[in-house]
Amino acid sequence: QVQLVESGGGLVQAGGSLRLSCAVSGSVFTFNAFDWYRQAAGKQRELVATITGGRTNYADSVKGRFTISIDKNTVYLQMNSLKPEDTAVYYCHLLISNTWGQGTQVIVSS
Repeated sequence: QVQLVESGGGLVQAGGSLRLSCAVSGSVFTFNAFDWYRQAAGKQRELVATITGGRTNYADSVKGRFTISIDKNTVYLQMNSLKPEDTAVYYCHLLISNTWGQGTQVIVSS
């Protein structure tokens, strides 16, 4: 089975930056379609960013601040100018196999 292993979450001050990583292993036949989701306490999981065939899309709330990218066997989410409302558990998602990572916690302090 395909496995996604996330890392890079942590505590950061408002205005700071974090880079989340999602290492992909297993039988991946199409390595060009991934999503990042996040889920804040008491709220539903929401789509943050997608990458498909090199093209990217972002939620309005993170446009200009977050960047999704792929390098070799790892998917990244670069997060800049972080705000307290970005606090959530962030999940990596592989579209072709509907595989999810375990989630990584991001806390942004004001």
